[in-house]
Amino acid sequence: MSEHPEPELAERAAERHVVVVGGGVAGLVAARECAKVGMRVTLLEASDALGGAVRRAELDGVVLDAGAESYATRGGHVRKLVAELGLTERVQSPATGGAWLAGVPGQEPAPLPIGGILGIPANPFADDVRRVIGWRGAWRAYVDRLRPPLTIGHQRSLGRLVASRMGARVLERLVAPVVSGVYSAHPDDVDVDVAAPGLNAALTRVGSLSGAVDALRGQQQSARKDKAPGSAVEGLIGGMGTLVDALRADLEKLGGVVRTGSPVEALESAGAGWTVAVRPVEGDEDPDAADPGTLSADSAERLDADAVIVATTEDAARDLLAGHVSDLGDRQAAPQIEIVSLLLDAPELDDAPRGTGVLTVPGSHVAKALTHATAKWAWLREAAGARHVVRVSFGSQGEPTATASLDDEAAASLALTEASALLGVDLSRDQLVGAHRARFTQSQPASLLGAAERRAASRAAVEAVPGLAAVGAWLSGTGLAQVVADAAAEADRIRRHLLWD
Repeated sequence: MSEHPEPELAERAAERHVVVVGGGVAGLVAARECAKVGMRVTLLEASDALGGAVRRAELDGVVLDAGAESYATRGGHVRKLVAELGLTERVQSPATGGAWLAGVPGQEPAPLPIGGILGIPANPFADDVRRVIGWRGAWRAYVDRLRPPLTIGHQRSLGRLVASRMGARVLERLVAPVVSGVYSAHPDDVDVDVAAPGLNAALTRVGSLSGAVDALRGQQQSARKDKAPGSAVEGLIGGMGTLVDALRADLEKLGGVVRTGSPVEALESAGAGWTVAVRPVEGDEDPDAADPGTLSADSAERLDADAVIVATTEDAARDLLAGHVSDLGDRQAAPQIEIVSLLLDAPELDDAPRGTGVLTVPGSHVAKALTHATAKWAWLREAAGARHVVRVSFGSQGEPTATASLDDEAAASLALTEASALLGVDLSRDQLVGAHRARFTQSQPASLLGAAERRAASRAAVEAVPGLAAVGAWLSGTGLAQVVADAAAEADRIRRHLLWD
């Protein structure tokens, strides 16, 4: 619907009150979309900081991303939002140094092969591929060229497809590190058609998986010729936290009310509308803490609303929606992720010895991945001066993080040890200027097998309740590109419901 409604519609919009529960990017986008048409909007965030998975830290005067550091350019949804918020001049593409791969049995770390899709090579005999999988792995992968194509149906599991066509070495040494780094999941659990659209069809058409990868990459490169050059991901100068700041500022400019330190205790149906029970929090809050605060003993404040948009984590959303939504389906296991950011005074890292970061073969290291953030982002390199920022990631689907039982100091020590091993540089404790630890419950990615069906069923159950919506990564899939588009679409559905139904 138009963001500039006719006068009578604008008058009707001004009479409608929408409460958004949760101040992550999904909640901020949904709230802003409702405020655009003149609706009264109140956003309630339980912690004392907005942003959710987009959060920042400051180490010795250097402000850096402690959570999401970039967004995917696919679909153009985030870039459009960035432009609307006047942040276009802040957009920055990452350096082209590329990632390395560590943990291959009997081999030193080496640059991740180029020219593949999700680690699947177009040419298994290419030098950079053969270096990782060896001659034995290359010849096994070549068998793919001799096998008949999948002409009846197709294989949905990425892991099973790769293993059957190209063998275990391609799966374990190339595909698993990429998929674990991107999705925090095992390739067996990833849906080919979602993670690599068109790959199955190309396999049937071309006759081999490596040939399908080559054909698909050719199509992608041809499509890009008609577009401005750019990266698959982009970041913002100053960090992704600037997006959160801009969303808040624009929401408040549009008349929206933003309240932090305001956990919602319950939703209550009230005729054609809703009552939102809010309980203030006593004491200071730490958004990274497991327990952000304690509820005060005072009676909960109650806000009347014509519609409620729940934009929290899955667990919190299910608690609030219980009793109002008939069947949300089973709660899905979500990986626990920790990112330990290190600020280092280490001149030996000046030449970026392992490119912009390192992916690990699952099971080879306790860290899942490492990002040399000052090698990847020019803006951060300038902000850090002669120092370096390294982010070490722990945790994946179905396994606890190695840092889960450690205190902050021990977690920083483990991250420093892993950084030394992955970067091939002996980093001492004396070189550690500062460290920050961020904990996340990562929603399951949309690419997991069955995820689309589960999310569609949950979304349909919520939409069946008038004046109620739910947004966030647990319904849209992980990644700002999906979260932003989904939140905008759901907000538009609520706007239409309140103004037209």
